[in-house]
Amino acid sequence: MKKLMLSLSLMCFSVVLFAQKKADDVAKFKADVIDLGKIEQGNPSTATFYLSNISSEPLIIEQANPTCGCTIGDYTKAPIAKGKEGWIKATYNAANLGTFDKKLTVKFAGVDEIKNITIKGEVVSKEEFEKLKKEKPAKTKG
Repeated sequence: MKKLMLSLSLMCFSVVLFAQKKADDVAKFKADVIDLGKIEQGNPSTATFYLSNISSEPLIIEQANPTCGCTIGDYTKAPIAKGKEGWIKATYNAANLGTFDKKLTVKFAGVDEIKNITIKGEVVSKEEFEKLKKEKPAKTKG
């Protein structure tokens, strides 16, 4: 019986010891997906993802890499203090007409899990974009 208890104790200890942090344990994103809507062909558009450090230690974004060459990523380079906010920007080049759904993989220091964030939308021709702008009623100050 003592051997069984010792074995169970060691197993529980090793599970706790090797438990890995998850991205959602250290950072809370305001949104994992940003829809840029209809954007004009040839006019790059940028989405900014905001995240908060929900851990007890400074949060470091090691990487925020797009999964294709049509998107450029940038991010907060300085450590993000506990309770503070950082950002990740994704700029889509909008060269090709049609819908798009592009991911960025985010890696935090000390976290093995990779977090995926997504930008999506539809690239339309300049003519169609101009039509859409004219159809939208102008916002009035009030």
